[in-house]
Amino acid sequence: TAPIVFTDVKSSDYFADAVQWAVEQGITNGTGATQFSPNASCTRGQMVTFLWRAAGSPAAAGESPFTDILPSDYFYDAVCWAANEGIAQGTSATTFGPDATVTRGQAVTFLYRYAGAPDISNNNVFDDVAANTYYTNAVSWAASQGIANGISSTAFGPANDCTRAHTVTFLY
Repeated sequence: TAPIVFTDVKSSDYFADAVQWAVEQGITNGTGATQFSPNASCTRGQMVTFLWRAAGSPAAAGESPFTDILPSDYFYDAVCWAANEGIAQGTSATTFGPDATVTRGQAVTFLYRYAGAPDISNNNVFDDVAANTYYTNAVSWAASQGIANGISSTAFGPANDCTRAHTVTFLY
């Protein structure tokens, strides 16, 4: 397959292969004909949709448990699937927050739960990941599996915005 050309993705970028893979697999497209927007924030709705597509777009049983997710939303099936499978929870008991920016902690948590929440054999190595947060095991797992690096050798940045480049790289 010929490389997909986005003017804002250089072959030397850490995310270049992940972008190519994500577009070839139908997980996401560019934000325009020649733009991928790697540094743009990724929303919770987009992240769950990318994961759902990477999983083969499985059918979701039931309806959305969230009042802010409508059947006409492009992410409806993805959010229903992720909620029913225990992969993604809402920002409250009744809302999902699909337009909110997904954080790095949330993104790796979705991936960790999708992987079946495997046992963690290593300790957390990041100073900014407290014990017993919802993302503690997910961050340790993602780092140990080479899925996600920290923003430095001692910081993961769990509350930082997850960009489109981060999201496709985590999935890749």
